[in-house]
Formats: sequence, C-alpha cells, structure tokens
Amino acid sequence: QVHLVKSGGGLVQPGGSLRLSCAASGSIFSIRAMGWYRQAPGKQRELVTLIPSGGNTNYADSVKGRFSISRDNAKNTVYLQMNSLKPEDTAVYYCYFRLPLRDYWGQGTQVTVSS
Repeated sequence: QVHLVKSGGGLVQPGGSLRLSCAASGSIFSIRAMGWYRQAPGKQRELVTLIPSGGNTNYADSVKGRFSISRDNAKNTVYLQMNSLKPEDTAVYYCYFRLPLRDYWGQGTQVTVSS
C-alpha cells in the first residue's frame, strides 16, 4: 500500500506564490512518473505538469514559465512551485504518482487566487 501526504495550498493574492509538496510512503520500489493535476469548479481534471523518470517534463501551456515541478527521489517527494499566480489558477490540486502496478492520487488541496 502507498500513502500520499500533501502539504501547501491556501489563499494567495494574484501575483503571489505558493509551494505544494506531496510525499509518498509505503511499498515503493520504483516511480515511473510524478506530477500534478488540478480541477477547477465545473471543469474536468487537467494535467498541470508531469515529470517522468528519465524523460522530459511536461507543462500545461497555461502554466509554462510560472510553475515549476521538482522531485526528491530519496524522499519520494514531488514539489510544485507556483509563481505569478492568477485567479484562473484557482482549483483543487492533486498530486499523482505512477508506479509500475498502478497510479496513485493524493487528496486534493485547495488553491485559491483572489484579492
């Protein structure tokens, strides 16, 4: 069993920054990819960014140049640094881990960008 523990999120003014983190623990032998998705009210869940093992990092066009994903393999942790936040970034953010046998999703964390 794998458990994901998230931290970060909250309310921030437009132009501000937030950092999310998500740590995986449990029966982890390898991680094929880590990433973040988000779901805004009334919209489908969408990919924000994905960092595969040994591959290129992908970003949604809407966050390129503002968001940055990083990972700490020793800690099985993925981070999302969000800068220059906009009201349209408001959503519930989910971390995502792709392991050999199945995918895992963290509990969502609310990010609200508002003045």
